[in-house]
Amino acid sequence: MTFRVGIGVDAHALADGVPLVLGGVHLDHPRGLAGHSDGDVLAHALVDAMLGAAGLGDIGSLFPPDDERFRGADSVELLREAHRRVRDAGWRLVNADCVLVGEEPRIATRRDEMRSRLGRAVDGGDVNVRATTTDGLGFTGRREGLAAYAVALLERS
Repeated sequence: MTFRVGIGVDAHALADGVPLVLGGVHLDHPRGLAGHSDGDVLAHALVDAMLGAAGLGDIGSLFPPDDERFRGADSVELLREAHRRVRDAGWRLVNADCVLVGEEPRIATRRDEMRSRLGRAVDGGDVNVRATTTDGLGFTGRREGLAAYAVALLERS
């Protein structure tokens, strides 16, 4: 068996008047993530982790930020398309682990929903979602934005 690992990182600024979407789930929060698509840092980090493991570039090469077709796009749909390309290249997602970094919002009550939504986008793949804070340090600690990290393990199918 052949295995490959990829890591993905994404960050976006929090902005007023923008809906907050994390892991494909709309959260009731006064600010959302500014981005070309819906700004879902969890989905974006997972896209990059899978594409990186498969050697297929990154989210910006697949969904360019200057391409108007992706303005306001549902990032779970972008994840679904990235997964299709990974699968077509002969890889299967074994598991993924995603970490949200920020002081707010707290996601514990919505975590299972995020795991389910992301997992369905990757054909029922095992996707974990966690969160941490930076204890007030950096842009996430100052509540200026959110970041996410993801790691994906692929197996040759």
